[in-house]
Amino acid sequence: MRAVICHQGNLSVADIDTPVPAKGQLLVEVQRCGICGSDLHARVHGDELGKVMVESGYDDFMRSDQNIVFGHELYGVIAEHGPGSRKKLAVGTPVVSLPLLRNPGSVDTLGLSAKAPGAYAEHLLTQENLTLKVPNGLSPDVAVLTEPMAVGWHAVARGEVSKKDVAVVVGCGPVGLAVITILKSRGVRTIIASDPSPGRRALASKVGATSVVDPTEGSPFATAKDHKHFTTVPDTLGAAMDAIDQMSKLPVGWWHAWRAADKIGATNPKAPVIFECVGNPGMIDSIMAGAPMFSRIVVVGVCMGGDQIRPSMAINKEIDLRFVIGYTPLEFRDTLHALAEGKLDPSAMLTGRVGLDGVANAFTALGDPETHAKIVIDPRLDGSDVKQA
Repeated sequence: MRAVICHQGNLSVADIDTPVPAKGQLLVEVQRCGICGSDLHARVHGDELGKVMVESGYDDFMRSDQNIVFGHELYGVIAEHGPGSRKKLAVGTPVVSLPLLRNPGSVDTLGLSAKAPGAYAEHLLTQENLTLKVPNGLSPDVAVLTEPMAVGWHAVARGEVSKKDVAVVVGCGPVGLAVITILKSRGVRTIIASDPSPGRRALASKVGATSVVDPTEGSPFATAKDHKHFTTVPDTLGAAMDAIDQMSKLPVGWWHAWRAADKIGATNPKAPVIFECVGNPGMIDSIMAGAPMFSRIVVVGVCMGGDQIRPSMAINKEIDLRFVIGYTPLEFRDTLHALAEGKLDPSAMLTGRVGLDGVANAFTALGDPETHAKIVIDPRLDGSDVKQA
């Protein structure tokens, strides 16, 4: 079969052996595969991230000197069942799959390990129990977005965002757009999106942002006081003293009044939930410096290299910093069905498609945020040009 190989950071098309499914695996004919930002980063920073993964107990993350087939955002049809398969889904069934493959002695991530070649190819292996039928005749161009949308689903869940919260999304690439789409579907009333790209800001508005900000001209936190968010330490301390002054007028000790207010949540300060969807060095610290007091920051963007933050900034503002990765199997399944039922509409983020011969050109094109957000691969397409979706 034909596949796109990454070796020493170079992408090329090669003929390789079609994989043979083992027990509990399926051979899937690829019809769509999304190009993920993590693929772009792994092409350059794979060795560095591989060292981090070793410290995390996983030794088989990709290395630059290996032949790697990227691709973990996939849609295809079942071509063959491995031995001992349950065969609940027939050959020809359209499917998506969680991008994990069980190998002897390990579980590997599709497209990010030499032991689990991904979907930048005509065929790939998936785990039968992790492969889901695409329901309701959902189109391939939307079904292939299940995986990145599940990332947004998980990030919003970890953010514990209520409808009344102010959500701030920093970075409006595919991950940020997925987060915005999920926030809108959950009924969040105020969604502020920040990105220096006019094209990305336009997409953010299209998928659900209630306001957009160019960070080179203004701050996404500029309206914090309008939302009754504390913006400085003196403001916070002053509010606490004012509260005690008022409670001291009561015929009971102020601490009794404070304790009663605690029980009904009246003392919980209002603060935004901020989604960092960029992943560049310095971004986390920059957000902490600009964010209101007591903000919850959910880090979704993956910084592949080292970074620095100032813990004292987070401590003085009592920042809640959360890091997220991926999604649960249930979140993946529920995302697929939300797409199929029309509860989510991420179609605006799909901007281009390309065949295997054009993947290298697609990587280049994705460097221009005014041109593309999400490009999907269709192995059946001829030519090396990136076509508009």
